[in-house]
Amino acid sequence: MVHFLSVDDVTKEEINKIFDIADDLSDSKSPIKLSDGSVLALLFEKASTRTRVSFEAAMAQLGGSSIYIDTKTSQMARGETIGDTARVLSSYVNFIAARMYNHDDLVELANYSSVPVINALTDVEHPCQALSDLYTVKAAKKKLRGIRIAFVGDIANNVANSLLLAGAKTGAEMILIGPKGYHPDPKYLTKAKEYGPVDVFTDMKEGLSDVDVIYTDTYVSMGQEAEAEKRHKLFAPYQINEKAVDYAKDDVSVMHCLPAHRGEEITSEVLDGPRSIAWEQAKNKMLVEKAIILHLSEQEL
Repeated sequence: MVHFLSVDDVTKEEINKIFDIADDLSDSKSPIKLSDGSVLALLFEKASTRTRVSFEAAMAQLGGSSIYIDTKTSQMARGETIGDTARVLSSYVNFIAARMYNHDDLVELANYSSVPVINALTDVEHPCQALSDLYTVKAAKKKLRGIRIAFVGDIANNVANSLLLAGAKTGAEMILIGPKGYHPDPKYLTKAKEYGPVDVFTDMKEGLSDVDVIYTDTYVSMGQEAEAEKRHKLFAPYQINEKAVDYAKDDVSVMHCLPAHRGEEITSEVLDGPRSIAWEQAKNKMLVEKAIILHLSEQEL
């Protein structure tokens, strides 16, 4: 693991090591710190609340600092290439976390960077989110192996792709539930099945039967606003409400990576209810991002 662009950049053993670092950070009376003067550049094309703030807070708490760069106000907006940007930024900072529309652009950034690059979200993956999600599941269920995690709704989005790979790789049983005729990304589905069991359902009752975790996300990801009306109609039957939750195990946990559109993909009754662990999930983003940064700091390019 030199860069962290995809869940497939980390082995199961590295994921467990990152989780161990997160545990140490959580329990340590003497906080683990980065080398003095460590700097993280946050290069963002897309809007962000949780990911931006959690990375900035993570660096501050690790004893480093961060610089936020909106690409719209950078020289990239005037035509500077991604490669040139990577060369310059990596001569100033120790890490780059990039949130980009096109995953190929992130790969190009990493190819020209002399420091570790972290995927802070692209159109096809959100690996930091997936690792913090699984860390949260492990904390709630005391294990990952054999835990049945159902992702409901847009089963081909970036969060679903990363969670599918990471869950299967760490021993969870992954379930995807979405509309008839709407399929998960075949690349990620095929790869996940190499790691462990994956099932795809169109029926909510059948798919949610005997699951330990229900996970949902927005119907309309960033960059898909033109499809909003179509997507709301397509995914409306897959709302996570009390009826849906009752299909699962009695002790089911409900997750949402946020921001939530209350009354659309999830009801307030469920999101704010006793089975929701969405707020622990959000809190754990910073903890796991700290662990990822510390793990990367041990690697050499």
